[in-house]
Amino acid sequence: MKYRPTTRTFRRLSQFLFLVLFLVLFRKTDYSGSDTLPYAVNLFFRWDPLVAATVMLAARKVILILLPSLFVILLTVVLGRVFCGWICPMGTLLDWLDKGIHPPEHATVHLRKIKYLLLIVLLISSAFSLQLIGFLDPFSLLVRGAAFSIDPMLNWLFTGFFDTIYAHAPAVADHVTEPIYSVLKNGLLPFRQSFYFLSSFSLMILIAIGALEKLGKRFWCRNLCPLGALLAVFSRWSFFRRIPATSCKNCPQCAPNCRMNAFDPDTGKLHHEECNLCMDCVDDCVNQSPRFAFTRRSNHEPVNLGRRAFLGSALAGIALPVAAKVNAGPKTPNPFLLRPPGVENEEEFLSLCVRCGECMKVCIENALQPCFFESGYQGMFSPRLVPRLGYCEFNCTLCGQVCPTGAIPKLLLQAKQKAVIGIAVFDVNRCLPYANGIPCMVCEEHCPTSKKAILFRDKLVIDRKGEEVVVKQPYVVEDLCIGCGICENKCPLPGASAIRVLTANKGPGGNSGYGG
Repeated sequence: MKYRPTTRTFRRLSQFLFLVLFLVLFRKTDYSGSDTLPYAVNLFFRWDPLVAATVMLAARKVILILLPSLFVILLTVVLGRVFCGWICPMGTLLDWLDKGIHPPEHATVHLRKIKYLLLIVLLISSAFSLQLIGFLDPFSLLVRGAAFSIDPMLNWLFTGFFDTIYAHAPAVADHVTEPIYSVLKNGLLPFRQSFYFLSSFSLMILIAIGALEKLGKRFWCRNLCPLGALLAVFSRWSFFRRIPATSCKNCPQCAPNCRMNAFDPDTGKLHHEECNLCMDCVDDCVNQSPRFAFTRRSNHEPVNLGRRAFLGSALAGIALPVAAKVNAGPKTPNPFLLRPPGVENEEEFLSLCVRCGECMKVCIENALQPCFFESGYQGMFSPRLVPRLGYCEFNCTLCGQVCPTGAIPKLLLQAKQKAVIGIAVFDVNRCLPYANGIPCMVCEEHCPTSKKAILFRDKLVIDRKGEEVVVKQPYVVEDLCIGCGICENKCPLPGASAIRVLTANKGPGGNSGYGG
């Protein structure tokens, strides 16, 4: 018998190809020996209409890089939620996960209204300049979890495995494992081993989304995903629909097996906006009666969220920004909260940042780390520079290139090398030339600016032996310092560095209260 591919075959092929595209772009979001990213590695964020809507509302301006999301909206208006069923990598992974979890055939939990309420909260809070999209957008959650946890874990495991073989069986390594490792390193593994704050937390979020599948197929997609809710709203205008719009009475296939639980359990009527066009019902029907085709749009009842639920979510969308405004945390500036190069306005930065983690993943020195509560809950997962872990590479502009919303400006190299991140100051109680009379020039040697931002002055001091010695004591030339953090990173002292980079210059002589 000649094989005839089913609709399910084409859908799975589409899901596989878009997942491969997602993984390829994820891998290309890495340093590859060049300061230029050859691909639009943030493509999926540019496609995301939820990101576009919330960011433009919060920033109160049109962001051209996010206009490709209009194509997804147009596609949804014409075909329905085909993006959710045929393209979305999160949905694809959940479909694959179902094969191992075996969720119940028919959902007993009906919470689809929640995603619409979350959408209302996100849109209204964005209109009041509070950006919360990073907590709920599927691409932000997926990329951040993969970048902070899965990718570093895989690299650590693979590298540890091959290093162990090389240490105990070098002959085998030279002829067998080293060529394999070279292939993996050049194509699949990241440029370097990275470590991130909140990595376990980011991983637990993904695990929780996967664990929810035990309650029903695509539990996240049908009940919680605000992007799915936004696409569901636009899909109500689409003309590509299932015919007939109801399931057959006592049918053991369509309604019980629908991965989106789109059929009304009482009437058997299909909620078109909940259908993600997987078309399994077409392939599984024993009578071959249903089909999908362009047809006249029938009148649908509006999504009944309930007056109290709607008002509650609207009030929450207003209350959260107000609470953020009166939160004392951001009002007491953190002198160690260093933002990526080019970021000048904290509020504007937080309104544009979607907490995707791509800037942190691409950072060559692993210097960018996610915030916890350093800038209030509204800044959680946003990037900050932690110089003791890594420094901002002087000749790198990758974070600005990879940012999908322009929260980190895309700077030319000359402009980036002049962008001030912070100001370095010395702690005279720890710095060796100050505290112990011991010569040290490490910070000055590593300073990358053309005119050194760290200079020395000769000082007559008493050393540990009680003898008078002349020591070169370093000091910072504020007009030349850009706060890249390499001096703090390379300081040879254990623990806290003797030179720290601060966000502001508050003390006389540039010491910001540290002295020097």
